[in-house]
Amino acid sequence: MPGTVRMELKSAEIIDAVKRMKKKQRDSLLEDLLAATSPEYLESIKEARRHYKTGRIKVHNAVFGR
Repeated sequence: MPGTVRMELKSAEIIDAVKRMKKKQRDSLLEDLLAATSPEYLESIKEARRHYKTGRIKVHNAVFGR
């Protein structure tokens, strides 16, 4: 495939790289992996956005009073 770069990585190298990431970077990576592998996850995000736009979402304080 043109424009594709192939490289071999050992799983230990990937694990080490993820361990060195800051929490925000790890969270972002996990979200990207979920999005890339789970159509259900992407649909749940779309549904949540629809709910937000139509006002079906309530803020925490309105529900729990805190």
